[in-house]
Amino acid sequence: MVVASLTWDLALPGCSSLKEKRSVIRSLRDRLMHKFNVSVAETDFQDVHARAQITVALVASDRRLAESALDKIDRFVENHGALITGVRREIY
Repeated sequence: MVVASLTWDLALPGCSSLKEKRSVIRSLRDRLMHKFNVSVAETDFQDVHARAQITVALVASDRRLAESALDKIDRFVENHGALITGVRREIY
């Protein structure tokens, strides 16, 4: 069994309030959860308008499957999210 996580630091230049930011993050979180069946959380910068940190976690039967899933999820966020300023990937 393998546990994997992927964390993105995001810039949200168009958000001028926490309400706007939460709307963007909630939308991205819901799409990730429904499309990939993963756990998603906003893990940092909760009170900052123009920044966010999102982490996805999943459990897979082997490392190759986990890496493949993380690659697909990363491409999805690149094409459907905010400006990515940093990425961290961990597989245990």
